[in-house]
Amino acid sequence: MTDLKLLLCDCRKSQAIDAEQLEEASGVSCSRVYSELCRAEAGIAEDAIRSGNAMIACGQEQSIFQEIAADIEADEPLFVDLRDRAGWNDGSDASAKMAALIADSLLPHPGEKVVDISSAGTCIILGDTEDAVEAADLLCETLSVTVLLAPEAELPISNDRRFDIVRGRIKGATGALGEFKLSFDALQERIPGGRGAFNWTEPRDGGRTECDIIVDLRRGSQPLVPAPEKREGYLRADPGSAVARARVLMEASQLIGTFEKPIYVKVNEDLCAHSRAQKPGCSRCLNLCPTGAITPAGDHVAVDAMTCAGCGSCSAVCPSGAISYDAPPADHVFKRIQTLASTWRKLGTGSPRLLVHDASHGLDMIRLSARYGKGLPSDVIPLETAALAGFGHAEMLAALASGFNSVILLLSPGTEKDGLPFQAELGAAIAGGDRISLIEPTDPDQLDELLRQDASAAAQVQPILPVGSRRQVTRLAAKALNTGEEPITLPAGAPYGALDINLDSCTLCLSCVSLCPSGALKENPDMPQLRFQEDACLQCGICTNICPESALSLNPRLNLADEALTPIVLKEEEPFECIECGKPFGVRSMVERMTEKLAGKHGMFKDNKAAKLIQMCDDCRVNAVYHSENNPFAMGERPKVRTTDDYISKRRDH
Repeated sequence: MTDLKLLLCDCRKSQAIDAEQLEEASGVSCSRVYSELCRAEAGIAEDAIRSGNAMIACGQEQSIFQEIAADIEADEPLFVDLRDRAGWNDGSDASAKMAALIADSLLPHPGEKVVDISSAGTCIILGDTEDAVEAADLLCETLSVTVLLAPEAELPISNDRRFDIVRGRIKGATGALGEFKLSFDALQERIPGGRGAFNWTEPRDGGRTECDIIVDLRRGSQPLVPAPEKREGYLRADPGSAVARARVLMEASQLIGTFEKPIYVKVNEDLCAHSRAQKPGCSRCLNLCPTGAITPAGDHVAVDAMTCAGCGSCSAVCPSGAISYDAPPADHVFKRIQTLASTWRKLGTGSPRLLVHDASHGLDMIRLSARYGKGLPSDVIPLETAALAGFGHAEMLAALASGFNSVILLLSPGTEKDGLPFQAELGAAIAGGDRISLIEPTDPDQLDELLRQDASAAAQVQPILPVGSRRQVTRLAAKALNTGEEPITLPAGAPYGALDINLDSCTLCLSCVSLCPSGALKENPDMPQLRFQEDACLQCGICTNICPESALSLNPRLNLADEALTPIVLKEEEPFECIECGKPFGVRSMVERMTEKLAGKHGMFKDNKAAKLIQMCDDCRVNAVYHSENNPFAMGERPKVRTTDDYISKRRDH
């Protein structure tokens, strides 16, 4: 990027741009400020594109410059939208924000991981007879169509054999584009022979089939899959709306061939704290996934990449990092936040605000506000993200600790909102004050009003470098935002916290240690001890579910003291000494409790000699049993092995 040239345009003098300041702050060589690069001065843009390493500061006319590049067979230039996101505002100087946006656009974007999906065009259409048959008539020349009607539906008077018609009651559907699996009951097929109306085969239950595309035109019925708008290949429309129906049929006709499906998340099963030994633990991702792509798979969860819609909710709530967003990964988001904040400080004064939005509704709202409203205030820096629901408390805290005064999430109608309020609440609890907000304006004027409300300035912090896992960045940011080291109380369900223990109930059986997925609970091999490292605790709840004495309880909090990084002793006892050899073994309270419960009460420990076995070490217990009166090991002489020859010889003797 050393030879990169940024072409600046003030869009017919509708915005103020200081090329010298932008070049100094961003480190990118800037052209003089043009006025109409997309029209009258297009030749200048063409020459820059032909020379290579061109970057154009225009988002609205991006398609024009792409066409120029295609016409001259040159590489497409880079783009950064300065006008709508910074230049068109209330007239204040936006140089600091422009420089930050330029620096952000220059960050290398990690490559997207994809998997190929093949669709041969097999399509099942659901709906009333008239709606479904009409749709089949339009699609059958492009797709291989089967119409599924209700069991009681009447077949239309038609001999159209370009598509098949069956009747049945659909039970369910799984999968996505290219790999749908459906099940039916009361399935009937047409009998083609005979005169007059078609006859049907006898109804059969348990029918199954596969297809690539499902077109659902049923009236007033529930979708076959959760979050149907996010399921690729499942097209649903109200047949009463001609526009919606036409849109669905047009989309269905295009779903033939090989497509690239992004892989949004990656899973590390070893880190998952879903369960251990059939004892339930963390289910945060399962509770939030809108498409049902996450399912239990033993002690961990599995993610169906074909069903996953990439909302990012699972990554935001995963306490261990077992599920992490990968399109792009979290460290790239942290790098963008740090780049925006550090570049702003080169020209700007005070602390900016971060506006996080998606690439569709949020971006449109910003552009409409810029053209028809007041535009974004000069201290509001927009950050476009592919997964708004994946912008969790770690990212919010990273922004605040990097130098942003506040974080505002611009929600859209398509945003998964179930998990975001808690993430904002958790981030606010750790940061302190009212510095994180969720807004959902219905029009650009409301967006302008919300962004211009008085915002109290927060105390300046020493900016951090947000590097590491999401848990590490959260702790680093929390220490920067909080001067004291007193534990911060967090809402229930937080993935950070301590364990409260009932010392009288705990017997140091250490069953919690054996199942702790993060190693937060530890034992001491040299003496009976239960140790706990608070920084590693995921608050998954497996330990509280496995404890036979119900001696443990979760305490959500964030302890910023160094003691949270090292194991502390929750409970310890003296070991019990064997009554025969004196060797220490077991835990005194446990042995005494077992003796109290079993001696004289259990069939195996009714007399004193048998009861003393409980108080012996392993070696002495075996020795005592071996020399006891009813020794199970005592036997007579081993019987001689009888072979086939022995039996034959015995018969001969007789």
